[in-house]
Amino acid sequence: MTDLDTMAAPEDEGVVADKPRPADPVLPPGEWAKQNLFSSFASSLLTLFFGLLAFGAFWGLLKFTFNNPARRWDAVPTNMRLMFTQGYPTAHYARIWVSVGIIMALVGLSLAVFKSRPYIGLRKMVGSLAGFAVLISAGALLIQPPILTDAAGEFVRNADASVQRESYIDGIIGRWWVFAIALVLLVIVAALWAKFGDQLRFMFAPFLAVLYGLFGLVIASLWFVHYGHYGLAADTSFIVDKGSTVAFSTQMPWTVMWALVGIGYLVGRQLPATRVSRGALTATWALSPFFLIWVVLRAPSYDMSHVVSTDLPIFLGFAFVGGAIMFLLTKKGIGELGRLIAFGLLLFAAFHWVAGFAGWYPMLQKARISFLMLALFALAAPNFAGDRKARMSYVWTWVGVIGLLQVFVTTVNTDSTLTGVQGESFIGGFVMTLVLAVLSVMLSFPLGVLLALGRTSTLPIFRVMSTAFIETIRGVPLITVLFFFATILPLFYPAGMVATKLSLAVLALVLFSSAYVAENIRGGLQSVLRGQYEAADAMGLTTAQRTSLIVLPQALRVSIPPLVGQTIATYKETSLIAIIGLFDFLLVAKNVIPAQSEFRSARREALLFVSLIYWVGAYSMSKYSRSLERKLGVGTR
Repeated sequence: MTDLDTMAAPEDEGVVADKPRPADPVLPPGEWAKQNLFSSFASSLLTLFFGLLAFGAFWGLLKFTFNNPARRWDAVPTNMRLMFTQGYPTAHYARIWVSVGIIMALVGLSLAVFKSRPYIGLRKMVGSLAGFAVLISAGALLIQPPILTDAAGEFVRNADASVQRESYIDGIIGRWWVFAIALVLLVIVAALWAKFGDQLRFMFAPFLAVLYGLFGLVIASLWFVHYGHYGLAADTSFIVDKGSTVAFSTQMPWTVMWALVGIGYLVGRQLPATRVSRGALTATWALSPFFLIWVVLRAPSYDMSHVVSTDLPIFLGFAFVGGAIMFLLTKKGIGELGRLIAFGLLLFAAFHWVAGFAGWYPMLQKARISFLMLALFALAAPNFAGDRKARMSYVWTWVGVIGLLQVFVTTVNTDSTLTGVQGESFIGGFVMTLVLAVLSVMLSFPLGVLLALGRTSTLPIFRVMSTAFIETIRGVPLITVLFFFATILPLFYPAGMVATKLSLAVLALVLFSSAYVAENIRGGLQSVLRGQYEAADAMGLTTAQRTSLIVLPQALRVSIPPLVGQTIATYKETSLIAIIGLFDFLLVAKNVIPAQSEFRSARREALLFVSLIYWVGAYSMSKYSRSLERKLGVGTR
């Protein structure tokens, strides 16, 4: 706990970025209510209306969740593995935990290396504890008593066939532990307030330490609290044991995950927080989704003889020849000749794709993609013209990109060693939702930046192509784009080309999202004053330097709110992939679970759980966006 009353301030109390300020003084309850809830007659009416509306929604949720005898909430924990990983083979399930463990270790490393030091106001913590205690107490009072069951586990019914419940007092007594938790929380709140009083607004605690501690308490409860043991037995029968702790296969992995975050943080504290370490960690985060999905989870079986005889020569050829071309095209003063060479390479790459469609001659898809990448790098090369060091940096960038591309294409085209799965079915459920969301956001952002720069470019070819793409995509619903890529595009494949529905869904989401990202960034580019461009030109900066060092940082800072909104929209839009037959989180909850004989028609329970997961993800991104905006002063400076 730290007294930070001399530090600078965010706009509101709560989780803040590194330099919190004291909260406003506490008003007496009556004064606070008058000032915030009943300041006028209209304000009083709105307070009463929305207060009753909130109470009705809370009560309705309690009745839906606890008071309806038809609810089958055991369908959710029993099918938890199905909803999160769908048909991933049980024999290879350790790969799921290895992937989660790598992410947890990277989280710990990142928190240490990037020196993230957010704080949370102690007064806000106290208020949250008090509010939570009141909320669970009110819920325990409003919930109807449990339904009586007989020795066979059937509901006891009255003469009119209605279910028979315990008395209200017995129901309250049965929920004594809820009131005990609320009482403990209120005692803690009262003790802190009695000791520190209004000084709480000057006191802060490390938010990450608090979050890590709460995470640890939840993990510890898995070992002692009888949440119940649910799952699927070896004979495909359902396991529903409500009186025991969760399975060891859940307890131990999550305990290890919690430990990995702490170990990663301790290791990161020993690393120097330099540009090199931060850049390496950022690159690791960027590459980790591809490594985890197509290497760890998919478990490819590489044919090393084919790699040595075919893949390696292709890489070396493109690396050396392409490197020489990039070194030439980044020479100062090459002018129109460089643009003609780049345009010729683009036509050459396009010709190979046309030839593939027409079946004129065979060629590996890897080679066609590499020729296209070579042409794109060549078109951008004049923007990176400079001295020998700058030219070699661009050459090494090309070598790195083409190397990663070759490895990725080889990995994707290699058969999987997983047993019992085919094609893209090695992932499903919430894992597929995360894969689609992460890849769509990661790939659409750089493409959106290029499209925004192209639309604002002075070169007609880039401006026209970018504008045509953006306006075409934004004028078509996402469902139509998904249908096109899943059903129409395969009709135009070259001979021998095959693409999975998962890759097509990613491509559709990336292209759709990039058009909206481009417009968001274009708005940011237009906010950059013309004088910034002129000052950069006066300093002798190249076009690439001016764009990357002066223009884009200012444009992206202004574009944070719409970009986060688009990220959240992309995260939610992944649920539409069910229309092309992919078993994502929503489809499993909506169609698969209700079709089980044990949980027939238990659709609402699973859908409510899915809604909660989507809300948690979207709300977390929104909160992080707000803290980032405060840290960067968006809208204030």
